[in-house]
Amino acid sequence: MEDVGMPIGDKLILRGLKFHGFHGVKAEERKLGQKFLIDVDAWMDLRLAGKSDCLSDTISYTEIYRIVKEVVEGPPQNLLESVAQLIASTTLTNYPQISAVRVKVGKPHVAVQGPLDYLGVEILRHRSHDAPK
Repeated sequence: MEDVGMPIGDKLILRGLKFHGFHGVKAEERKLGQKFLIDVDAWMDLRLAGKSDCLSDTISYTEIYRIVKEVVEGPPQNLLESVAQLIASTTLTNYPQISAVRVKVGKPHVAVQGPLDYLGVEILRHRSHDAPK
């Protein structure tokens, strides 16, 4: 697999999205659920929207927010990696204008000895131009 590196250019930014979900491998995580903290970056060309000042020339943040909400509040996944992958793949599938997406999924309440903000994963997915549609 070739290393395409970090995307550059314009992006939509969603930070600190908080939802209650039931992801995890432990029974209590599946039963009680917990808070998840999500950040998303979605790379796309925003020049036309910048010139036109029209929402139709970009993607509304609320559309990406809706994807994150549906995944995090949706069917339980064992791993945060799966939650992040579902958010990234759904975003890329639904919005062909987006060339890459970075998703960070954090769990602020984890059973570890010591203070922390959260533990989690971050993935970066690029649109594959040769993948089957």
